[in-house]
Amino acid sequence: LLYTIKFEFIMTGNKGVVSDTLDTLSFWVSWSWTYLLMLWFLLIMFLIWFLRAPLRLHENIDQLGFFMNSLTPKFYVALTGTSSVISGIILVFEWWYFHKNGNSLIEQLALTYVAPFIGGIDLPEKPAQSECKVWRNPMNLIRGCEYFKFMQVTGNSPLTHYDMNLTSQDQQMFFCADVVGAGDKSDELMAEAWRTVNTEQRINLALQAITANSNCASAYIMLAEECAATVPEADKYFRQALKIADNNIRKFVSIPSHDAKANSLHRRDINICVYARRRVAMCLRKMGKLKECIKITRELIKEFPMMSVLHIHENLIEALLAQKAYNEVQLLLTKYDDLALPKSAVICYSAALLKIRPVCDKFFADVTIKKGLTSVQFTAVEALQRAVEFNPHVPQYLLEEKPIILPPEHLLKRGDSEAVAYAFYHAAHWKEVPGSVKFLECFWKDTFKMIPFPLEKGKLFHPYTSGTEETDRDLLALFHDVSVYPKKELPFFLVFTAGLCLFTLSLALLTHFYPIHMGEFARIALEYFATPFAVIAEQLQALLPQQIWNLLTRA
Repeated sequence: LLYTIKFEFIMTGNKGVVSDTLDTLSFWVSWSWTYLLMLWFLLIMFLIWFLRAPLRLHENIDQLGFFMNSLTPKFYVALTGTSSVISGIILVFEWWYFHKNGNSLIEQLALTYVAPFIGGIDLPEKPAQSECKVWRNPMNLIRGCEYFKFMQVTGNSPLTHYDMNLTSQDQQMFFCADVVGAGDKSDELMAEAWRTVNTEQRINLALQAITANSNCASAYIMLAEECAATVPEADKYFRQALKIADNNIRKFVSIPSHDAKANSLHRRDINICVYARRRVAMCLRKMGKLKECIKITRELIKEFPMMSVLHIHENLIEALLAQKAYNEVQLLLTKYDDLALPKSAVICYSAALLKIRPVCDKFFADVTIKKGLTSVQFTAVEALQRAVEFNPHVPQYLLEEKPIILPPEHLLKRGDSEAVAYAFYHAAHWKEVPGSVKFLECFWKDTFKMIPFPLEKGKLFHPYTSGTEETDRDLLALFHDVSVYPKKELPFFLVFTAGLCLFTLSLALLTHFYPIHMGEFARIALEYFATPFAVIAEQLQALLPQQIWNLLTRA
């Protein structure tokens, strides 16, 4: 009402003194709410004293004492048992709410319904979560012959709708012309296919596009990704798309001048060429043809150096590690492990593996504890801790403490999705180096001692963002237990409820097995807690006049 009156005066132009008066009055009204609870308590106490005779308080208190003395141990067993059951139910709801929403149910209810009646609580504003950039997984699998086959066998979808939607957006950007009307009917069909969600419809549209134009390269990309049942079949489709894209690029180069539509189609053909060659190299890697895979990937990096944002070098690093060409991997890391370039788990953990390799075969934990680390071992530990700081989720998968699932098509750097994508391919490379997993197990946890507040300050990298868990849950499969770092602290009310449940349950069991001793203990506890009130009553009796004391205590 006060704010409404104030608004009406302002609208009529009567600001100044009236507005200041209303502000002051509003402040005093809000301030007075703080003391309403004390006033309410005093009124209740006065009402009880005034009605002491009709309520027969004196007789009821005497009867209460007699009733408490006549209680049997069975009553205390029932009381403590009921309390433990109720606190257990509250604990279950608290844990469920915390696991789902990340905060306490009791605290949330108190802030929502109780805090307004006591004047509110000024909570510190939560800092805005920094945006988590999602990257295309450079080692993503083929949908038709890998992701969909897993879903047919297990009945669980390895991809989320969020991840597949991001892939659809990438495909539209890569394989569709950016100028309206630049293509023919097949391009229109494929533009519709990339936007379609249903797999069968996408494949049918791709087949219609090939019928309309047998040289539609993007249609073969679609068939390779979603229709091919085996890796060799997917490789065949990718090679067909690559052949068509190369022919289109050569035709474009042979013509001296071009319009905007031709330039748009040329950019699309370059994207198809890079994508198809990369996928051909990945198919060769899956078929065990490492030399051909490495050759194609090297040529691709050399011809398209501006495509480093696609992280093609990570495909090359993985293939070289599979070939055990560690010296060549070191040369690549020297080029790409630079402060100016974005880091990744592949870069950091591959560098750590190469540092660990010379020392892990002769590493013995007990000897190291006695003699200390050598300079080479210390360098390896530093490289490992650097990798763990960048992505702390990876060691759990390398040590097989968590199951490895199929990697998503997109990943979040420094998140659990990147750890899954890295471990899916590189866990085998760590096992190929004898002693490397044991070395990792001994030293990776020491990294967290150097970063006590990971959300506020890092050691070698920037602090972690607070929104990684939500993004990883959107990217990873629903059946996967997402790894979270740093761990959330348990709310006070959750810990309090758990302690209360255990305490009451312990009392119930002790009272059931030792009823006499627990009854004596309860009597002593009640006398102990009643002693302060008896002392206060004696002091009041000594201070107040006898007439007033008789008036207060007369029932």
